[in-house]
Amino acid sequence: MNSFRFLTILLVFAVQCGIVFGQTAQISNVETLIRREMQERRIPGLQLAVVQHGKVVLLKSYGMANIQNAVPVTDRSVFMINSCTKAFTGVAMMQLVEEGIVDLGAPVSQYLDGLPANWQPVTIRQLLTHVSGLPDINRIANPNTGGLVGSETEDAAWAKIQTFPMDFPTGEQFSYNQTNYVLLAKIIDKFRGKPFAQVFSERQFQVVGMPGTQFGDSRDVIPNMVQQYRFVTKLDGQALPEKRLVNNYGEMSPFHRTASGLNSTAEDIAHWIIALQQGKLLKTKDALKTLWTAGTYNNGSPTQWALGWVTKPRPKHSPIVITGGGRSAFFVYPEDDLAIVVLTNLAGGYPEEFVDELAGFYNPDIAASDPVTALHMQLRKRGFGQAIEVANELKKKDANFQPSENDLNDWGYQMLNGGGNAQNALEIFKLNVSLFPQSWNVYDSYGEALLKNGQKEEAIAMYKKSVELNPDNQNGKSMLARIAGN
Repeated sequence: MNSFRFLTILLVFAVQCGIVFGQTAQISNVETLIRREMQERRIPGLQLAVVQHGKVVLLKSYGMANIQNAVPVTDRSVFMINSCTKAFTGVAMMQLVEEGIVDLGAPVSQYLDGLPANWQPVTIRQLLTHVSGLPDINRIANPNTGGLVGSETEDAAWAKIQTFPMDFPTGEQFSYNQTNYVLLAKIIDKFRGKPFAQVFSERQFQVVGMPGTQFGDSRDVIPNMVQQYRFVTKLDGQALPEKRLVNNYGEMSPFHRTASGLNSTAEDIAHWIIALQQGKLLKTKDALKTLWTAGTYNNGSPTQWALGWVTKPRPKHSPIVITGGGRSAFFVYPEDDLAIVVLTNLAGGYPEEFVDELAGFYNPDIAASDPVTALHMQLRKRGFGQAIEVANELKKKDANFQPSENDLNDWGYQMLNGGGNAQNALEIFKLNVSLFPQSWNVYDSYGEALLKNGQKEEAIAMYKKSVELNPDNQNGKSMLARIAGN
């Protein structure tokens, strides 16, 4: 063997070893982060899938699918994905748009008859992006399960919600709202001539090959379904000395399921994302671009939501995101040809809080470019009481550091309502007020957090400021009246 060939072989061998070593270190870092987050958040079971360059490059399962019977999570375990279902509904609607059946800018009254007069001008895009102002049908649902209350039927619930007043003028504000997606379900049923569950199966699940994906809830017998859990601080009306893990049940009435009724596996969703990006579900790149483009308010500013997905604008590495039930999340990074899917069986586990950090193992610039991830990593070390100080330091180091109002608000609510620390949540709302002092919504949210923390007088001051900035803030007005009446 001549020396040149020998050196070439050595070089190839060294490169291959470097690649293998790099992949091993990458997986090790992912494993370390997942186990840390599962321990800190007390997540019983989790599935992870990573898609890179059109392939599933990592598929892992962790923990327990059922604690009672010591059943481990496997790659075939099926998880509730709750509001992640909305991403599939967005695709179903875009398929109708591509076929010329539906116009995103057309009023819903063009497709459905008999709606209240105030509902009729709302456009399809406004339904998809949650700026409709319609009253939320969840007000007639059991807050613990999502199912209809008592003997309430679907028809009766639907008739009842149509008697409620509008929450705000259409296009003026954002309000996460399940009524929007009930209307979309009715459009799909009508113009496909069959139930939306069958439409999703035929036009998405069967096209991709998703054997573990189906509609259903805790009342259904679903093969390989994991047990859902949540932590509670009260049980049977009694305060508990510490948080207790209990079984969590979800009831999704059939007409509600385009909003939150799907169950799936991380592998199925990974293949669905690949198919979506490769043109197997939507015919053109323009259609995919429209799907992932934010809507607009009446003043022309962008909404937080695109069509069934959430936008996360950043100077670079902007992901398209959908989350569900505080237990599932998938992020797509189009610029990086990367996607990450995390499913858990803990309501309040909020995997969306650590997905960017996971993505950083595949491109370190992703984690560094996300202000909330950078802030979170620093606050974990230094304490949430330093939130404003740390944010100011990060801003001095990087002029592009500017966490969005929506991201901070979402983060605060996740900690306030989930497994996080309520005091830490207060610090994030306080930071949001300091960064966006002209936003009525940040004061409204901070007021809610203060009230839940028993700080009544401080909450009143925040609600008053919110109403001062936005006299149409009906929530702020009703909360002030409620506090005054107590």
